[in-house]
Amino acid sequence: MAAFLTALAGSAVLGIAAGLIWAAVAPRALLEEIIRGEAELVNAESTAFIVADAWFALITAIGGLITGVLGYRFLVRRAGAAAAAGLVLGAVAAAWLALWVGENIGLGTYNHLLASSPAGAFFHASLALSAKSTLVFWPLCTSAVILLAETAARRSGQTAPSDRARPRHRKGVGEVGGSP
Repeated sequence: MAAFLTALAGSAVLGIAAGLIWAAVAPRALLEEIIRGEAELVNAESTAFIVADAWFALITAIGGLITGVLGYRFLVRRAGAAAAAGLVLGAVAAAWLALWVGENIGLGTYNHLLASSPAGAFFHASLALSAKSTLVFWPLCTSAVILLAETAARRSGQTAPSDRARPRHRKGVGEVGGSP
């Protein structure tokens, strides 16, 4: 249970950091205030929204790889399936936390500018994720790393601690392949 909670909490902390990184690097579209409380895009063909989604996808994929590698190295090899489950559920939480943190940083400034700027003023839109499907990148990459690492460990002859503790069935007298 400790490994499960450690994996869950560790992933969540990485999600907060990922949200801060996303808020720092993702571009925001330029808006112009039309009337108080209403703004429109300056460039209707702005790529800022797509690039922001791409940054989120990249950051969450890297976060998933980090979570998977570190989680497997320090938790899954020692604690087994409970740690793996904690890592995957933590990766889901991390992706949602990254989204929440990234979208809420700067939202207050955006709302203030929208409410108080005079007509004709320019300011940047708040950050928003359009492609919600990118939320799966973190748990997907975490799961893939754990799966590949566990497969490689089993093929090289290493087994998980839970497998080593399990007694092997020996073929006894009279069984097929056993002693005569």
